[in-house]
Amino acid sequence: MQSRNSSLNAIRLDRISNTIKSEMSSEEYFQNSVLRPIIKFQNDLLLAAFLNFSNKYKNVFFDLSAEKKITYIENAIAKDSRFRNSLKDMVVGLFTVEEYNQYIPNASALNKRMTGIIKERLISHVQLLSKMGPTA
Repeated sequence: MQSRNSSLNAIRLDRISNTIKSEMSSEEYFQNSVLRPIIKFQNDLLLAAFLNFSNKYKNVFFDLSAEKKITYIENAIAKDSRFRNSLKDMVVGLFTVEEYNQYIPNASALNKRMTGIIKERLISHVQLLSKMGPTA
């Protein structure tokens, strides 16, 4: 039987090796070697979570201009702690035990990096989210 750590590493996309340099801080290294590959792997789930979030709030998102959609995404992540924590949990749940042990001492700073990456990913998919539209 394959260990959990081996299984998690096997399902991840190739690590982003060209963004990993020796002069990086430990937080930046963790961001590029762990957070980015997991967030990329979880892309479809993160988009689905945002669509579910917007559906709960009467689909207001889909009637907004492109600029206001970006603001809506930023506010959803910044102001709704339940939604933000749900997004973080989707990433943290794919950490290996070793990665989780590295994450714990720097959780606050790494959470900021994680939510920033997720926010940028959602913003970069605004047009796709708009096309997916509300689900009744």
